[in-house]
Amino acid sequence: MKPASSDDIFALAPVIPVVVLEDVETAVPLARALVAGGLPTIEVTLRTEAALPAIERIAAEVPDAAVGAGTVTTPEQAQAAANAGSAFLVSPGCTDRLQGALHDTGLPYLPGVATASEAMAMLERGVRALKFFPAEAAGGRTYLKSLSGPLPQARFCPTGGITLATAPDYLALPNVGCVGGTWLTPADAIATGDWGRIKTLAREAAALRPTT
Repeated sequence: MKPASSDDIFALAPVIPVVVLEDVETAVPLARALVAGGLPTIEVTLRTEAALPAIERIAAEVPDAAVGAGTVTTPEQAQAAANAGSAFLVSPGCTDRLQGALHDTGLPYLPGVATASEAMAMLERGVRALKFFPAEAAGGRTYLKSLSGPLPQARFCPTGGITLATAPDYLALPNVGCVGGTWLTPADAIATGDWGRIKTLAREAAALRPTT
């Protein structure tokens, strides 16, 4: 499963699990548990040496998952993630050089922004799907709501400090397409292989999509 556009990333699931993996061997069973719980979109952050090999394994062995790379901060990382089989890319912030590299991979991507000016800079470059990070620290739901008036064309995936309890408030905003969260993959559950627990957390998150 590969999103053809950034809008497809928003449409696949209401929550993107933001995953930090220390052991490549946990990648496939973790991805299968998330998909079984209803969350096919998975962001593996490039914060560990296991990240790129994990993306390769998930892309090859879990066809129902759309696995992407997060914490992409350099052009070199963008290309390496694309070579590993990433279906999409996510950055915590964005520079002109990085945005160019993300675009050049041909993959859908969500560049990170935290201010109106940063969002406007991306809109000037034709990028309307954005990551809002760090969401809670940067003003949270109130700030995002205030952006919907002057920047109605922008859509966001807020990430950073969001929980199962606060996610519905974000998802109710007209300019939020999905949210990212780390609560779905607790480190202790990954370490002990408690895939049933992760599947349950995924199922709870998958049920958060607002009805229209």
